Amino acid sequence: MRGGTMLPERAEDLEAVGVVWDPADAAWEENLGAARAYYAAYGTLAAPVTAMVMDRPVGQWLANARKKNGLGKDQARARRRAAALAAIDPDWNPDWPVDWQRHYAALAGLVAPESVLGDVEPGAMVNGLDVGRWLAAQQNGWEQLSAGQRERLARLGVRPPEKPAAEAVAVPAQARSRRAGGARGGAFERGVAALTQYTAREGTVVVARSWSEDLPDGTSVRLGVWLSNMKSRRATLTGEQLQQLASLGLEWAQAA
Repeated sequence: MRGGTMLPERAEDLEAVGVVWDPADAAWEENLGAARAYYAAYGTLAAPVTAMVMDRPVGQWLANARKKNGLGKDQARARRRAAALAAIDPDWNPDWPVDWQRHYAALAGLVAPESVLGDVEPGAMVNGLDVGRWLAAQQNGWEQLSAGQRERLARLGVRPPEKPAAEAVAVPAQARSRRAGGARGGAFERGVAALTQYTAREGTVVVARSWSEDLPDGTSVRLGVWLSNMKSRRATLTGEQLQQLASLGLEWAQAA
């Protein structure tokens, strides 16, 4: 059947019931089916790029779809495809890192309908993700989250810590004159504040060595270098310092 030989309204009616004119569209629909299956299993389309469903690389396919022109250059077709994905998961292409959305969805899976999140301790695993540790990082870095991220956490009953975030950032200034574990207390605390802010925003502790993080007080921390230094000086850090780093998700800081 040739779509170009009939009225547009008739063609749209046929498309609505699944008639596909283009082989490329057929492949896209098959991948969309895999995306539905992934969502049914995990409650999100924030799949890792390595995810496979129904023998299809759904993770890479979704990552490609999020790119510029990833849904095709034809604007009408791209809008239809975006709407189809949004019908499965409104947050399929979030304004924040996909890794953050994946952790959020895993955490949301712990909440019963018409209920709120209970206590979730670091080490609580869902789909291979430590949602307890991630949740603690979100609460500690609440002020660095976007309004949309805070709104979604609030839906689960998550609230910021009682201590204002500004107070938490002020601690490094009070500790600058101290020395602990072979490193200046102030430098260490600034690094912790920077890493807390970074992980809350990015949802990961993987930091490029060249990355610098700007704190709310105007201080810039060379976070990538600081992390490398802390790892190489692990033996000189105090137990308290190692515990702080481990609570943020740094596996090398955990007790052997």
